[in-house]
Amino acid sequence: MNKHGTITADNHAALWHGRFEKGPDAAAVAFETSIHADERMALDDICGSKAHAHMLAETGIIKQSEAEQIITGLDSIEKDLMSGSLSVDYSAEDIHSFIEAVLTDRIGEAGKKVHTGRSRNDQVALDERLYLRRTVPELQKKIVNLVKTLADIADEHTDTLMPGFTHMQHAQPVTLAHHLCAWAWMFTRDHGRFGDALKRLSLSPVGACALAGSGLPLDRKREADFLGFSGVTQNSLDSVSDRDYCIELASAFALLQTHLSRCCEEIVLWSTSEFSFIDLSEQWSTGSSIMPQKKNPDFAELIRGRTGRVYGDLFALLTMMKGLPLAYDRDMQEDKESLFDGFDTVSSCLSVFTQMIATAKWNTRKMASACESGFLNATDIADYLVRKGMPFRTAHGVSAKAVRIAIEKECRLEDLPIADFKSCSELIEDDIYRLITPAACVASRTTEGGPAPERVKEQIAQLREFVSDGEN
Repeated sequence: MNKHGTITADNHAALWHGRFEKGPDAAAVAFETSIHADERMALDDICGSKAHAHMLAETGIIKQSEAEQIITGLDSIEKDLMSGSLSVDYSAEDIHSFIEAVLTDRIGEAGKKVHTGRSRNDQVALDERLYLRRTVPELQKKIVNLVKTLADIADEHTDTLMPGFTHMQHAQPVTLAHHLCAWAWMFTRDHGRFGDALKRLSLSPVGACALAGSGLPLDRKREADFLGFSGVTQNSLDSVSDRDYCIELASAFALLQTHLSRCCEEIVLWSTSEFSFIDLSEQWSTGSSIMPQKKNPDFAELIRGRTGRVYGDLFALLTMMKGLPLAYDRDMQEDKESLFDGFDTVSSCLSVFTQMIATAKWNTRKMASACESGFLNATDIADYLVRKGMPFRTAHGVSAKAVRIAIEKECRLEDLPIADFKSCSELIEDDIYRLITPAACVASRTTEGGPAPERVKEQIAQLREFVSDGEN
C-alpha cells in the first residue's frame, strides 16, 4: 500500500483469482464490482471480522497471537477509515476484499487467516444484518421524534374544529388534534414493524460459509454472542440464500413512505387557497420562476413523489429473488442498492416532513368556518332520534329529509325553523339546536378513540408514552 492508502497490485487480486490464469477484463470488473454500494458496511465488516478472529482463536483454529494481530490491524483500519486517512479503493471488488487486502498489507500472513471458515456468502449476509441492526434504530428515533412533534401540535388544538372527510366530501366534524393523532398512530405502527423485523434478523448467519457450513470446528453460537445476536440461523443453505430480512424492511420502508405520502397529499390540499387550513413556513416552501405570488408546497410534493421510488426499491428486491434457486446467486448482489436507497429515501423524507410540519401555522378560523357547510351534523340528527327510541334506519331517512329541505332553502340544518324539523319527525324538539352545533357534535363523540376533546387528550397521553418508551 502506498502512503495514500491505495492497495498494491499484488494484494488487490480478487479473492477467487487462484482458479484463473488471466484476470477479468477491466469492463467486466467495472460491471461486477459492488463496492460503491457496500462501502457503507465497512465498519460492520470490520466488526464481524473481529468477532470471527476471536472465535477462531478460542476454538484453536488459529493462534491467539494471530487473532490479536488481526484485531489490532482491523482496529487500525477502522480508525483510519473514520478519520479519513484511509480511503476506500473503488477498484476493489467489494468491501470485504478491500478490507482483507488492507489488513494483509498491514500485518502480513496473519491477515490471510481472517477468512478461515468463512465465505463471502455468509460474510455479506452478516454485514447486512449488522448494518441494519445498527441503522434501523436511528430511523425509529426519527419516527419517535415525528410522533412527538405531532402530539405537541395536537395538544394545542384539542378544541380546534375542522371537517372530517370521506370520499373528499364533508362528512362529520372532528378536531385538528384528532386528525393529527390519526397521522401519529400510523407512524407508531411503522415503528413497530421495524422492531419486529429487527427481531427476526437478529440471528447470525456466519459459519454457514458458502452453503454447507464448515469442516472446521467453528463455534457459531460463540461468535453470535460476540456480535450481540440472539442466536444463529438454523440452516446453512437458507442462511446464505435468502434476503427476506431485506425485503421485509423494504416493505416497512414502503409502508412508512405511504403514510408520509398520504399526509403530504393532505398538506398539499390544505395549503391551497380553496382550503387554506395550513400555512407552510417559507423555509419549507418554494416560489415560482414566473409567477411572483406563488408559495408552493414543493417539499410535501417531493415526499409524495419519492414514494414511487421506495416502492420501486421493494419491487426490485422481490423481483430479484422470485426465481432464484438455492443457494447463493450473484443476482443477490443487487440487493444493496435497493435496500440502501429505500432506507436513505425514507430517512430524509422523515426528517423533512417533521421539520415542515413543526414550523407550519394552522388557520383555525378557516377550519372552523369549513364546518359550517356540507351538513356535517346530519348524522347527529339521526343520533338524536335514536336516543329517543327511533330505529336508526328510520332516523337516517328523517335526517336525509331535513337535509333536502335545507338544500331547497339554501341554509344550514341548524338554521331550519322548528316547524321544518317537525315536518320530518314530531320527536324533534327545540333542544335539537344546541345539540347540532359543530362543537356539540364533536363533544358527543366520546367513544374510545373518538374526537371528543377528553378522548383525544387520552390519545395524546398514549402517544407521549410511546415517545417516552422510544426515547429510552
